[in-house]
Amino acid sequence: MKVAVIGAAGGIGQALALLLKNNLPAGSDLALYDIAPVTPGVAADLSHIPTPVSVIGFSGVDPTPALEGADVVLISAGVARKPGMDRADLFNVNAGIVKSLAEKIAVVCPKACVGIITNPVNTTVAIAADVLKKAGVYDKRRLFGVTTLDVIRSETFVGQLKGLDPTKLEVPVIGGHSGVTILPLLSQVKGVEFTSEEIASLTTRIQNAGTEVVEAKAGGGSATLSMGQAACRFGLSLVRALQGEANVVECAYVEGSGEHTRFFAQPVKLGTAGIEEVLDYGVLSEFERASLDDMLETLSGDISKGEEFAK
Repeated sequence: MKVAVIGAAGGIGQALALLLKNNLPAGSDLALYDIAPVTPGVAADLSHIPTPVSVIGFSGVDPTPALEGADVVLISAGVARKPGMDRADLFNVNAGIVKSLAEKIAVVCPKACVGIITNPVNTTVAIAADVLKKAGVYDKRRLFGVTTLDVIRSETFVGQLKGLDPTKLEVPVIGGHSGVTILPLLSQVKGVEFTSEEIASLTTRIQNAGTEVVEAKAGGGSATLSMGQAACRFGLSLVRALQGEANVVECAYVEGSGEHTRFFAQPVKLGTAGIEEVLDYGVLSEFERASLDDMLETLSGDISKGEEFAK
């Protein structure tokens, strides 16, 4: 497998690259790209770690060398949130970055599976989809918004609250990837009971966890290490599925049936062509159903904004 990390000199990109260097299957190639001139140095640094994964770095205005022959492209390029900013404030800078990268992917590696980390994911995925569609190479099975951070936060917070090992928990998260559009399905956590107060407070904490990190870093950045871990988990799942492993399931923000909105995060079964099947997210509790209804206008607006930008 060749995995390309775009935005590799940033906080998320470096963490993600380190984790991939240590965890990709033997014989894999890891290509790092960022506009920042430090990127070849990041690759050189990582290349000294003794694992059977080759790593090479590219910088400058053209990501083509990193993208050539890529099976998986993970995009974390963009500016980070600062205190007082929400994900929508990131839109103008990050939307342009994702648009130009999608245009390049359409030419260089149109068959690659693309995972978009760059916020606002609710919007940037729609931009990438429509750019690829305009180029005639869009395959909705191969484009993902990486929402795994919401899943690992849910597992962590439930584990903390209930005194359980978070690695043994599964918490599906549906909807989108910001604020009220993030909906953890706590009613589906096996073997755990919650009070209505716990459900309300946990849901709010999961939805606002990004802000928790932004404020704790006091102007020094947003969630980079946990996002690197989340993106690595998703990327490795994708690699395993592309190599033929069966029954690989992750939650991701994808274009499915359009039951609610054009793009929607829910469990997807991954396979050798990307998405093998978009899975049903199951029966919702009354609280979850109301939360889903309440988010749809916001999520639809985010998607429309991306579609308009792509035009």
